[in-house]
Amino acid sequence: MIKNIYNLGDAALYCDFGETVNKETNLKVINYFKDLKKKNISGIKNIAPSYNKLIIYFDLEHTNYKKIKDTIQNLDISTFGETKTKVVKIPVCFDDEFALDLERVEKKIGLVKKEIINQLIKQKYFCYMTGFIAGMPFLGDISEKIRLDRLETPRVKVPKGSVGITEQFCNIYTFESPGGWNIIGNSPKKIFTKDQSKLTLIDPGDEVEFFEITKKEYKKLNEQK
Repeated sequence: MIKNIYNLGDAALYCDFGETVNKETNLKVINYFKDLKKKNISGIKNIAPSYNKLIIYFDLEHTNYKKIKDTIQNLDISTFGETKTKVVKIPVCFDDEFALDLERVEKKIGLVKKEIINQLIKQKYFCYMTGFIAGMPFLGDISEKIRLDRLETPRVKVPKGSVGITEQFCNIYTFESPGGWNIIGNSPKKIFTKDQSKLTLIDPGDEVEFFEITKKEYKKLNEQK
């Protein structure tokens, strides 16, 4: 399942699952991630999954690269359980106030606003990973009809709750931050909290469904936070 394991600096390594970015490959990453977390292996400080890589940070006072590498290579993958997932429904308002790049997207891909929205909300999305900013989910795979490159010039500030698309993915900005994704709407749903028992609403392996709401509904939901 793992193609190669490499050193990453003095106190980290990464497991390479290949160049392919798809649900099947990412589920392998998630299974290793969850199994390693359950084992609570001495010396491992943090484990970070991505589309097709798994980065493991370790404490050199308690372990080393060879020990961690041997542990990973000797994992009994037959014990990996089926990844438990949940479906998370996310409301999105596509009003012009929130759809910062929708006009640009229309011109780039040759679809009108309603067609773009329908392409986004008609299917479920798989959460490949969370990151960049705390709790931000990277969701795939969007319809090929609405795929396009990032902005040529990234924004200094993308509003919290913005729903963006680029290449085969869509995401939700959990905080105001810089970013270069094409913003087509905004969600009032709280995706990341400071509650230590449940920091993120969407976890790797979960599925997400978007549904459209009006600006009036958006304001009402936003007031209920």
